[in-house]
Amino acid sequence: MTSFLKEVLDDIQNKGHDLSQLTFILPSKRAGTFLKDIISKSIDQTIFAPEILSIEEFVESLSELYYASSTELLFSFYQVYQELTPETERDSFDQFAKWGQLLIQDFNEIDRYLIDADHIFDYLKAIKEINHWSLSEEQTPYIKNYLAFWNRFKIYYYGLKEALILNKKGYQGLVYRQAANSLDAYMASYPNKQHVFIGFNALNKAEERIIQELIQQNLADIYWDIDAAFLEHPIHDAGLFIKQHFKNWHFFKENKPKWIGDHYRQEKNINTIAVPKNIGQVKYIGELLEALPSFDLKKTAIVLGDENLLMPLLNSIPEKVEGINVTMGLPLKSVPLASLFDLLFKIQKNHTNQLYYKDVIAILSHSFIQSVLVHEDFNYSNQVINYIQKNNIVTLSVEQITALVKPKQDVILLLFQSWGKDAQQAFTQCSELILVLKEHLTKEKSKNLLSLEYLYRFSQIFNELQHYNTTYNLIQNSTTLYYLYKELLSSETLDFQGEPLEGLQIMGMLESRVLDFETVIISSVNEGILPAGKSTNSFIPFDVKIENGLPTYKEKDAVYTYHFYRLMQRAKNIYIIYNTEPDVLNGGEKSRFITQLQIEKLHNINHVIVAPKVEIAQKAPKVIEKSESVIKRIQEIASSGFSPSSLTSYIRNPIDFYYQKVLKIQSFDDVEETVAANTLGSVIHETLEEFYTPYKGQFLMESELKQMKLLINDRVTHHFKMLYKEGDMTKGKNLIILEVAKRYILNYINKEIEALKDGHEIRIIDLEKEFDVVVPIPELNFEVRLKGTVDRIEEFDGVLRIIDYKTGKVNQGQVEIVDWEDITLDYDKYSKSFQILAYAYMMNETKPLTSAIEAGIISFKNLQGDYFLKFATKSSSHSRTKNHAISTDTLEAFEMELKKLILEICNPDTKFTEKEVKQF
Repeated sequence: MTSFLKEVLDDIQNKGHDLSQLTFILPSKRAGTFLKDIISKSIDQTIFAPEILSIEEFVESLSELYYASSTELLFSFYQVYQELTPETERDSFDQFAKWGQLLIQDFNEIDRYLIDADHIFDYLKAIKEINHWSLSEEQTPYIKNYLAFWNRFKIYYYGLKEALILNKKGYQGLVYRQAANSLDAYMASYPNKQHVFIGFNALNKAEERIIQELIQQNLADIYWDIDAAFLEHPIHDAGLFIKQHFKNWHFFKENKPKWIGDHYRQEKNINTIAVPKNIGQVKYIGELLEALPSFDLKKTAIVLGDENLLMPLLNSIPEKVEGINVTMGLPLKSVPLASLFDLLFKIQKNHTNQLYYKDVIAILSHSFIQSVLVHEDFNYSNQVINYIQKNNIVTLSVEQITALVKPKQDVILLLFQSWGKDAQQAFTQCSELILVLKEHLTKEKSKNLLSLEYLYRFSQIFNELQHYNTTYNLIQNSTTLYYLYKELLSSETLDFQGEPLEGLQIMGMLESRVLDFETVIISSVNEGILPAGKSTNSFIPFDVKIENGLPTYKEKDAVYTYHFYRLMQRAKNIYIIYNTEPDVLNGGEKSRFITQLQIEKLHNINHVIVAPKVEIAQKAPKVIEKSESVIKRIQEIASSGFSPSSLTSYIRNPIDFYYQKVLKIQSFDDVEETVAANTLGSVIHETLEEFYTPYKGQFLMESELKQMKLLINDRVTHHFKMLYKEGDMTKGKNLIILEVAKRYILNYINKEIEALKDGHEIRIIDLEKEFDVVVPIPELNFEVRLKGTVDRIEEFDGVLRIIDYKTGKVNQGQVEIVDWEDITLDYDKYSKSFQILAYAYMMNETKPLTSAIEAGIISFKNLQGDYFLKFATKSSSHSRTKNHAISTDTLEAFEMELKKLILEICNPDTKFTEKEVKQF
């Protein structure tokens, strides 16, 4: 394959031109690098290198203006805006920034296409006046201000233009207009300078005027990179612009267009690959590269439709690929340090002295901060995080944090101290933080070279922002600063080091201009990406753009069409990959380009559907054998005492028992922003214990219960403060939960009052009674104990009752049993029965029962009818006959199942086997 640039150079040499005397102008700097390489390989003698410029560099030199950055333009425009707008009608800089950039973009298009500014702004003004024309006598102030805003567009345009030219600066369109106006002076200064324009397609009016004039004066040649297949097609968008140039340019009315190739119709291996999801695309590209011969990789380009796939792609490239050249650079917004500054801005946005704990933890857990907050091998980040979690702190002050991290107070203040309304304070703290991080990372410089590079680039950003603030003094708050910071960050990249002409090439679509490769892999060929689709970010309506010859989304789509097809002109192997699982943010259905290829029928297209490689792991249950140390630990647990909850934990899932009891791994206690269920249960337990303790051994009286009702509000609030610590109970869900707890207790006491009114007698025997008994198991050579705490023991009409409080909903069916063997097998159905029977068993072992007793659940969520849910045995699941009495026979049956369970736990040959647990 002979590349387009090589063909151009051969033609120039055949014409006998002195290369060193030519000025080559190309669409991009990258194309110039490749041209320089081809020149070096095409000559056999030493010459001075010709001047090689990108079109933007050439236009800049013509205009004698310098390109201003978008941030600098915004500041300059606001100064002009303040001068030309009455003070009462001025927007703040924050408000202005939201529409100012948009208006600059419209100014840019107007100048690039050499539109008469007076005409288009007067046209816009007339449209708005017609739209708001009314027969009413007087326009509202709102309409007056609205029309005044549109009427000022023209004076804003001329004011900004004048201010920029005065400072020798300009936005792109202004530079282009000035260049077009300066062309005569340029040609007079360089009457013999020859220019070669290579590989252009869509030209704005300024570029067209410059190139046409130079060609007319025999000071330039132009080489089009276009194929006959597109020019001969009546409506193919790949040839749209060049056909217009051939039709409209005066030069081509007298001279036949040259350099029309015929490569596209040659035989090609075109593959369209449907892959689910973005990550699936880059993984497929990795497999594709693995299958390609190594020598072909040097002639291969990966063109990323969506440049956000760069990092996943780099992680998917196989080891056999030795050389890689990445042209687009790594976006600075994607590096880890960017997330740290995003967190700092988030805190400063609405900074009060009280900081949200998740924001504090996020900063202290950041990789750049963790290592800085280590002093003498002690990690202060973890200390603060543990303090927050232990004390259930939802908000905390800067003073609280600094008190915990005294040796590193300076770092904490840089991270969390308020910037206030002084932008200088923000720059000072951010710059000092960067210096602190730099000092720390420099200690092990060889390991932290990349991180130090990140710091250097962020230091540049904040220095640039500080320069703008010093010059214009417009940054008044952190919101404005963050907007400008994001604006600068979005345009910054970290360049990859490498040999630009060797190895696999990874680039964006626009960087592929003029370049040719034998194998081309294009990703994300979906609507909304390739082509980009409609965009309406403009003050100029669609019909006004058409009327004045300004480009619309249709022309922008045609630009992408040209680049897409141009990539395929000389390529032999083409892989077009699209995402089959589109979404709103990451493009739509497969691109119209693919459909167009299929309709053309010029080539046989292989369509491949890549099924997602989802390995549905048949999750094998975890199985853990009981080693000697595990057996020893189980014996320790047995000797100190199994609790009913630990045994039901084993019934539910033996693996949970192993982690929690054997290994002593406790569940992570996160900060409770909303009161957790266990906290609610503890509050109710402790409140009821406090209420009923004075009446132990006594019969309850209605008056005493009514007195308790008066104390509910105070005591429930007190216990919440004790257990929920520094959590806020005054608003939101927590306030609702607080009221729910009060209502639960009130409803329960009302039920007790009703029972007394109905003539029942209730005597409190004990509260929170602790039991610890030996379970005789002759098969084991060590002592086994069972221990637990019963919420309440009472006599109800002379019958002893064991009561267990539950804040969740429990139904009668959950405290009934038919087959005793099921009690240690089905957690969901019988765990409640197991617990209350364990309490009855321990009570009997402590003091043998002389008569049958009852045991059951008080479910605060189910205080209806007979609110005491009594344990019962049934002869069958369909039987309506229930036996609520717990006799010695009942306890003997339970003891048998209890011993079986304990023997299973203690059996060295029975492994801990994971069970599938229902998730609610």
